[in-house]
Amino acid sequence: MSLPRRATGLAVAALLLAGLAAPRPTSAASPPVTFTPPSGSFVFGTSLTFSDAVVLPATPRRVELLLTEPGSSGPTVIGVANPGAGQHTLTEVLKLADGHIYPNTTFQARWRVTDADGTAELGPSVSLVYVDTRFAWQTKVGPIVRVHWYQGDDAFGARALAIGEQGIANAAALLGVTETKPVDFYIYASNTPFYDALGPGTRENVGGLANAQIRTLFALITPSEINAPWVGTVIPHELTHLVFNTAIENPYHAPPRWLNEGLAVYLSEGYTPAWRSAVTSAVGSGGVIPLGGLIGQFPTTADQFLLAYGESVSAVDFMIRNYGKPALVKLIRSYSGGVSDDEAFSAALGVDTAGFNGAWLKDLGAVTPQAYGPQPAPAGPLPAGWTGASALGASPPPLAVATEPLQSIDHSPGVIIAAVALLISGLGFLFIRSRRRRPVGLP
Repeated sequence: MSLPRRATGLAVAALLLAGLAAPRPTSAASPPVTFTPPSGSFVFGTSLTFSDAVVLPATPRRVELLLTEPGSSGPTVIGVANPGAGQHTLTEVLKLADGHIYPNTTFQARWRVTDADGTAELGPSVSLVYVDTRFAWQTKVGPIVRVHWYQGDDAFGARALAIGEQGIANAAALLGVTETKPVDFYIYASNTPFYDALGPGTRENVGGLANAQIRTLFALITPSEINAPWVGTVIPHELTHLVFNTAIENPYHAPPRWLNEGLAVYLSEGYTPAWRSAVTSAVGSGGVIPLGGLIGQFPTTADQFLLAYGESVSAVDFMIRNYGKPALVKLIRSYSGGVSDDEAFSAALGVDTAGFNGAWLKDLGAVTPQAYGPQPAPAGPLPAGWTGASALGASPPPLAVATEPLQSIDHSPGVIIAAVALLISGLGFLFIRSRRRRPVGLP
C-alpha cells in the first residue's frame, strides 16, 4: 500500500535525520586495548594498591578502576590520570587514613578503558583479601565456622570452635535457615590490636563484633579466659547476628536494633536475673526507654547501654510468652520481603509496633515514657467566619467567591522566562544553604 504524499515526505525526512544521527562508519576498527592479568596488594592499616600493565593503541577518553566490596550494589568507579597512548602500568593507591576496612574484607577490582569514540573495554578482574598481617594466625575449621587465633594452644582453638558451631546451630534451628557459607572467627588476645581491627569508632565496652557483610566475627579473648562463662555467651551472641542477617537479608529495610540484639541475648544467655534487675530498676525510677528509642544505635553511656540490652531481651521474652516462638520466627523472617516494621508486626502478631510497645510496657507495669523531640504543633487561630465546631470536624462554611475581576497576568515569553529564572535561582540558593547547614557527623 502506498503512503500519502505528506506521509512519504515525513518518512524521508526521518530517514535523513536518522542517517545524520547514526555513527559514521570507520574505515577500520580501532585495535583493542591489551590487558594483562591485574594485581592487587595492601599494607595493613595503610593502603590498597591495584595495578595492570596495558597497551593503549590510542589516547583514551578516560581510564577508571572499578572496585567492588561486599554488600555493595555495584562497583565504585575511581577515575585515574589519563596516560595517553602507548604501553603503561595503570596503578591506583587507595589510602586508608580517612577510612577503615575490617580485616577479612574481599575486594574485586578491574580496569575500564573508554576509547575516544565512547567504546568501553573491561580488563580481567582481580580479587584481594584484606587481612590483619600483624600476627601469625592459627586456624581450625569446622562445618561452618573457621576459627583464627594467634595466642593459645590447640585446645584454645578447639573450645572456641565448638562454642561457635553450637551457637550457629541453635540460631539456625530457631529461625529455620540453613547456613552453608563459612563464617570466619578472629580472636584477639589484647585490647590495642583488637580495637585497631574494629576501627576508631568502636566503643570501649565492646568485647565482640559481627559483620554480616563479610560473615566475620571479631572477639577479644585471652588464652586464660577461654573457659570463662562469659566466653560461652559472647561467641554465640555475635554469631546469632550473622544467622539473623541470613534470615532477614533484603536491600530495603532492616528490623529494629532491639529485635536483633534481644534475640542474640535471649539465645546466648536468656532473660537472666541480672537483666531483669536492670529493667525493674528502670521501671521503678520511670527511666524505661520506649522501644521506639532502640530502633537504631543504642545509648552510649554505660548504664543506658546495658539497659538497652536488658529491655531488648525483655521485649523478646514478652513476645515469646504472649505470642509464641512461631510468631517471633514469622516476624523475623517476614523482613526478608522488605516490609515495614508496622507491616511485619501486624502480620505476625496482630498489632503494630506502637501496640506491641504499649502491651510490653503494660506487662512491665511501666508508665509510658514522655515523648521527646518534635511534637505536633498546637492548633492555630481559626479564619474569620469559622467556628470551634468546624475545627473539630464539622463542615466549614463555603469559601467566599471573589466578585471583583482578577487582574490580568502578563503571559509574554519574557516575563515567563524571567519568572522561571528567578525560581531556579531561588531553589539553587536554598540548596546551597541546606548544604552549608548540614549537621556535622551525619552520613
